[in-house]
Amino acid sequence: MKYLMLKHYRGGPVKHPNAEPTMDTWTPDEVDAHLAYMDDFADRLRASGEFVSGTALAPTGTFVRHDGEGRPPVTDGPFAETKDLVAGWMVVDVESWERALELAGELSAAPGPGGKPLHEWLELRPFLESDAPVTE
Repeated sequence: MKYLMLKHYRGGPVKHPNAEPTMDTWTPDEVDAHLAYMDDFADRLRASGEFVSGTALAPTGTFVRHDGEGRPPVTDGPFAETKDLVAGWMVVDVESWERALELAGELSAAPGPGGKPLHEWLELRPFLESDAPVTE
């Protein structure tokens, strides 16, 4: 079963008491340590055959929509832009929902400032073709 573990720039439903400021305020060494954790995590999942894909996203981008022939795309609106929300993702292919939860919990502990675990929220979503349980 494939699952998407989605990392958000703005956190999740409730801010953790130890939540740190956004990565743009971290030192270069703290950013490097965080990225190294992510790389090591992905390498371990590659070795177990559970890694499908993943990447970090730049905080820039725009919305685009076809609005009819000869009409310009609509690029902004009164909504939070994905570039402000989505920091990156990882797709895993695991045996169970429980394993997906376990991995998402581990990824949530990536280090932040001072090397402390971030306790960041991750959005965990099954792929539609999966037989995974859908929970709220």
